[in-house]
Amino acid sequence: MTEENLDIQKILSVLPHRYPFLLVDRLTELVPGEKASGLKNVTINEPFFQGHFPGMPVMPGVLIIEALAQVGAAVVLSMDDNKGKLAVFSGIKNFRFKQVVKPGDQLQLQVVMTGMRRNIGKGDAQAWIDDKKIASGELWFALVDRDQA
Repeated sequence: MTEENLDIQKILSVLPHRYPFLLVDRLTELVPGEKASGLKNVTINEPFFQGHFPGMPVMPGVLIIEALAQVGAAVVLSMDDNKGKLAVFSGIKNFRFKQVVKPGDQLQLQVVMTGMRRNIGKGDAQAWIDDKKIASGELWFALVDRDQA
């Protein structure tokens, strides 16, 4: 079942992340087990801009990947069989960045699952700003029980 325009309250019910590390403001599409799309509004108020970089604020690439990973986590954690689990990174492959992300940008994020075997999965991740692809690659994750993490 596809859900659209999931607000922050719904996101908080699916993802375990909280401020300052929740990096998804809205899910625009969620198909459990298949794909999700979301938005991250990048503002100068982000705590990482204090040091990255003074006078030229740039969103760290690892946080762009983390935002994509959170969208991907929503894909698998929204499945009934995965309630109470965590999706943790197990790998990143062939990731490329084509443009910096600055305050005022809106990241459009999408993850499409390309494989799942037992508790290991992978997804194709892409990020855009104004319909221009700025980052893409493959994310790998493992599902673990929250009490074992």
